[in-house]
Amino acid sequence: MIIIPAIDLKDGKCVRLLQGDFSRATVYSDNPVEVARIWQDKGAERIHVVDLDGSLAGFPRNKEVIREIILETDVPVQVGGGIRDMKTLDDYLEIGVYRVILGTAALKDRKFVMDACTANEGKVILGIDASGGKVAVEAWTEGMTESALEVAKSYEGYGLDAIVYTDIERDGMEVGVNIEATRNLASSVDISVIASGGVSNIHDIEKLLEIERFGVVGVIIGKALYSGALRLEDALCRVSGSEFKVKS
Repeated sequence: MIIIPAIDLKDGKCVRLLQGDFSRATVYSDNPVEVARIWQDKGAERIHVVDLDGSLAGFPRNKEVIREIILETDVPVQVGGGIRDMKTLDDYLEIGVYRVILGTAALKDRKFVMDACTANEGKVILGIDASGGKVAVEAWTEGMTESALEVAKSYEGYGLDAIVYTDIERDGMEVGVNIEATRNLASSVDISVIASGGVSNIHDIEKLLEIERFGVVGVIIGKALYSGALRLEDALCRVSGSEFKVKS
């Protein structure tokens, strides 16, 4: 299982939101590039970057910061937020983004996702953000009637690299990962799952390792790392002996 520290960008700064609420943002650094270097120095194998402004605008707003993170570190970077067309996707891949995450675009433009996966096999991740089991889009401001599982199953066979499954109600709250929902999703689809939202301490990592066999290949950690509730080194040490096989 891979441990993936998160860097959320708002107005060029590294922030964390509570339950996806833009009015409840805490700034942790004015220098996201330095934060990325810190995660790299501590042993991160991948970094999760979200352009929060881009999620609202529908197009990249922090692309230059992301470019600098890629240039100044050697860690693979996966990026989400505001990727709604092929040009944006291609631009990100051209500057060295390791994986692109499609959320709103995936749920509103299925052909775009199909074309993206066809042209960039293995480089596209589907972002599914859910509240109460139902999917939310447009930077979590708009709800849908479909369940996370229904959406995930509808994208089987597209050639996605993985699904990032985020429980909005737990995101940034440090109340624990939604283990049951994550396990149910991973065991029900033929797509690898990356857990997100609610990680509070090392015990959450241990619980995720228990369901790794269902196809949970990674976990994104944000608030717990920034608050000091969990050290990246401890999480990496805990998973160092684990094994996983990406679904195919």
